[in-house]
Amino acid sequence: MGLMDGKRGLVVGVANERSIAWGIAQSLHRDGAELAFTYLNESLEKRVRPLAKSIGSNVVLPCDVGSDDDIKALFQSLKEEWGSLDFLVHSVAFANKDELKGAFYNTSREGFALAHDISAYSLVALTREALPLMEGRNGSIITMTYYGAEKVMPNYNVMGVAKASLEASVRYLAADLGPIGHRINAISAGPVRTLAAAGIGDFRKIQRVNELRTPHGRLVTLKEIGGTALYLCSDASTGMTGEILHVDCGFHVMSLSINEALHMSSES
Repeated sequence: MGLMDGKRGLVVGVANERSIAWGIAQSLHRDGAELAFTYLNESLEKRVRPLAKSIGSNVVLPCDVGSDDDIKALFQSLKEEWGSLDFLVHSVAFANKDELKGAFYNTSREGFALAHDISAYSLVALTREALPLMEGRNGSIITMTYYGAEKVMPNYNVMGVAKASLEASVRYLAADLGPIGHRINAISAGPVRTLAAAGIGDFRKIQRVNELRTPHGRLVTLKEIGGTALYLCSDASTGMTGEILHVDCGFHVMSLSINEALHMSSES
């Protein structure tokens, strides 16, 4: 018997088999969840449909999270297909590649607005439309963030500011959702080489620094992120809301790696 037996959920943000959203979907599926997926355009549909089919899902729906009409249509389709919803996985973020270069003060007004719209406001919009389907279901909503929301990360710029907005949104939504029986939490995952991460300059170097500085001495895996998402979507986490859970092999607790500290000690 799985933790998610009898539960249905929507996963927004799968782009390919390396997506964090796909790692989460696999974990949820293994524990019994029935899943629906979204895609942005025809190109992504060709990637998402085979993945969905591989875990027995035939509910694959179009949605541009930058469009309120698309979001409304998405949940109308889910209502007709299922009638109810137990959980929502939001794993969507976007900023123009040019906005991730150079000085943050050069961020354009349009680029700032776009990053916040897709990366943060989309969570609010999806939550609003999901609530009628979650009525009486003790629903769970999770989203994905990154340490760049808390500390300055090279080449992250406006995306870090948008992720900070996302984390604040989680807290405000938690206050709204609690009285009606639902919860919302975020996973702050370590760097994973996804399609979105490919737009971040020197990403491999960022991964290497993370690998050297974590207490585990390695990077987090999709399976580990998926396991945390499984916990948050399951009834095991009903006492948690408004949390930002770091799943980064401990990177966020370190100021220096053990090797760096030893090297400094040898020089003193």
